[in-house]
Amino acid sequence: MAPYEALYERRCGFPIGWFEVGEVGLIGPDLVHKAMEKVKIIQERLKTTQSRQKSYTDVRRIDLEFEVDDWV
Repeated sequence: MAPYEALYERRCGFPIGWFEVGEVGLIGPDLVHKAMEKVKIIQERLKTTQSRQKSYTDVRRIDLEFEVDDWV
């Protein structure tokens, strides 16, 4: 018995352990394709969010110019 099962009296909840022994057919090209689609959606949303935050930051940014003998 695994330590997790001994402590919580149930199986571990990792995605690898969610399927039973006879359900090996779940892992295949279909599952991989769905995961790749989700990754693409997440990447697009991150790119959109980054560009939005960059546009807000660029508007507020001030170019600083220093000369000799300036106190910084």
